Amino acid sequence: MRGFLPHTWSGPLMSLMRVIFGFLYFMHGTQKFFNWPAPFPMEFELVSKFGIGGGLELILGLLIMLGLFTRQAAFIASGHMAATYFMMHVPNGGIWPLNNGGEAPVLLCFAFLFFAAAGPGTMAIDKPSADPSKH
Repeated sequence: MRGFLPHTWSGPLMSLMRVIFGFLYFMHGTQKFFNWPAPFPMEFELVSKFGIGGGLELILGLLIMLGLFTRQAAFIASGHMAATYFMMHVPNGGIWPLNNGGEAPVLLCFAFLFFAAAGPGTMAIDKPSADPSKH
């Protein structure tokens, strides 16, 4: 049975999804370091969980958006979001994301895990080669 959308759309749509998820992750870093698009609610040291997390969000989010070192960046970002969920959300409301406000970290964690496994899609700086011998 054929899908609803043409199969040729899968690569570009995967790239679009990568850019959107990377941008959402990147914005958490800009919030921490530049108070944009919303102010971060507290002061923090650069060498702290918020400083290191914000740095990861800025750098890895940019790499993921560009599609550069996508698999590696997404794998690290996935682990960062898993750690964020268990360190910041579970203690403040239990294991269930609807109770602890952790829906975003869970979604980002599994989206990045998908990109670590599947790759960046067709529109990326490090897009896969068309030559199967180079994989």
